[in-house]
Amino acid sequence: MGFATFQVQSFDSRDIQSTVGTQVEVTTAMVILDSYRALETLSTHPNIDVDRAGITGWSLGGAVSLYSAWLPLVSAINGGEFMFAAHLPIYPPCVIYPHPAENMQFSDAPIHILIGELDNWVPAVACTELLDKMEASGFAMNIDLTIYKDSHHSFDKRSTEIVVVEDGYTLGDCRFPMNEEGTTLFSESWKIPINTPLMQKLALMTCAGRGPSFGGNADAREQSFAFAKEFFTKHLLSD
Repeated sequence: MGFATFQVQSFDSRDIQSTVGTQVEVTTAMVILDSYRALETLSTHPNIDVDRAGITGWSLGGAVSLYSAWLPLVSAINGGEFMFAAHLPIYPPCVIYPHPAENMQFSDAPIHILIGELDNWVPAVACTELLDKMEASGFAMNIDLTIYKDSHHSFDKRSTEIVVVEDGYTLGDCRFPMNEEGTTLFSESWKIPINTPLMQKLALMTCAGRGPSFGGNADAREQSFAFAKEFFTKHLLSD
């Protein structure tokens, strides 16, 4: 399609196989930092136009491709010297939201979320609520959302078997504000920072369940592949 790709190995490089049961060994913030270090590395490559670099990811990687557009974080990492030109988060956990409204500052780069209607791992409704908060904040943002009907987490898998992960977290009732320093808090009124593995486990105990499901949906798979091609072609290849 005319793209070069670069895959960040944030798990293997830390000798971690999965965060399904704990969500603490490799965090979203760690991988966002990795992604910007990768962008800086790519900026020195003679065949790469770093001003046309997009980012995408799935699940935890979806959070990375979403919140890597959050300007306070980008400023803290590199002062805004390097930015992604397009963000395509695929079934991200939208349960964390910048608060108060003046912290709702995201990049002007296009952002589009793809998520399944039946996702009980990371709920689609949380993404709808996040977009509502963004709109209400008054900041101009180029963000949109596609929800695929009758689709679970991992809707783009080839296998359509629906599998339950007994030790995984369901985040349907979880919503956590994030302050201007990027610290996630228990709630808007209960401003206890979730900044250690222990605190993260305690926070999840207040709202998360266990036993999420995942599995492919043939229609959603086809549609999401076509959308990704169109999205990145439009925003990275078109003059």
